[in-house]
Amino acid sequence: MDTVYSPWQPPLIWRFAQLLARLVVGVLARLEVTGDVPAALRGGPLILAANHISPFDPIVLAAACRERRIAPRIMATGGLFRAPLIGTAMRRAGHIRVDRGTSGVHRALDDAASAAAGGAAVLVYPEGRIGLDPGMWPERGKTGTARLALACGAPVIPVAQWGSHEVLPYRAPRGLLGGVVRALLRRPTVRVHFGAPVDLSGLGHGVPGAARTATDRIIDALTDTLAPLRPDEPDRPRYVDPGRPVDTSRSHRRRPAAG
Repeated sequence: MDTVYSPWQPPLIWRFAQLLARLVVGVLARLEVTGDVPAALRGGPLILAANHISPFDPIVLAAACRERRIAPRIMATGGLFRAPLIGTAMRRAGHIRVDRGTSGVHRALDDAASAAAGGAAVLVYPEGRIGLDPGMWPERGKTGTARLALACGAPVIPVAQWGSHEVLPYRAPRGLLGGVVRALLRRPTVRVHFGAPVDLSGLGHGVPGAARTATDRIIDALTDTLAPLRPDEPDRPRYVDPGRPVDTSRSHRRRPAAG
């Protein structure tokens, strides 16, 4: 008998936070959301895998998900949960704490798998950090997202975003005021696109290197989903944050598919 999933019901505090995020993004930028999550995937295990380019990303993604009537549970760094006010809000909203570099990482994957099995969409950043690729293309990913997908059988939807790097600087809160003022004056366009499910067929337990292969497929899908959002910036972004470091050690060799 097929398992019947009951969609996770987001707490009121999270729905309010998404509304607030939409208002904030509307003040600082012009938000364009395209694509969607297929209706057939909304009631069961689901993973949203997003590229990470700015400290403003969580606000943008919360707003974009609201536009698509999705209230995902976010896998977020443990530092946010330790903050006095934000941490309380994160816990009450049902988000999932990730303590990188500790044994708690494994617990986070178990919590995320349980959340997905309970009917929630789980939002993850497969790169594991704000990317530092000089072209701002998705970096080589960590295997956590792939291991989560393979463990719970959840489909992975790539969620590409572009433009949030023009709102808040990489080193925020340093330079926060200047970034906000610049965004208020310029109101850059921030684009978010929900892509097609990633093909993870042929991968699973017992397949050598399955997690690494699945990770590369997810990052490839993110790259291809991102490409149409930045057609005039195929190599390097027009806007360059002077405080953003560059690290090529995790550059992903994939470039967007032709056409």
